[in-house]
Amino acid sequence: MMIKKYHFYKWIILLFFVNMYGCATTIQSVQPWEKGYLAKQEMLLESDSMDAAFVEHTYSSKEASSGGAGVGGGGCGCN
Repeated sequence: MMIKKYHFYKWIILLFFVNMYGCATTIQSVQPWEKGYLAKQEMLLESDSMDAAFVEHTYSSKEASSGGAGVGGGGCGCN
């Protein structure tokens, strides 16, 4: 009885991975004419780049540390 359960679970796992492979191979890439939609201002993670740079500079200066965001220098904020 235990061997039959093992084979049943083995087939379920195999079917799961075959299904996942089938789903992963049907993903389509973004076409060149669709890339214009992704370049719009609304699609940016940070809507204002100057404001984001200022916030990052202030944060790294107050934390007295740097790193993790590509910022070099010390805690004074002058670098």
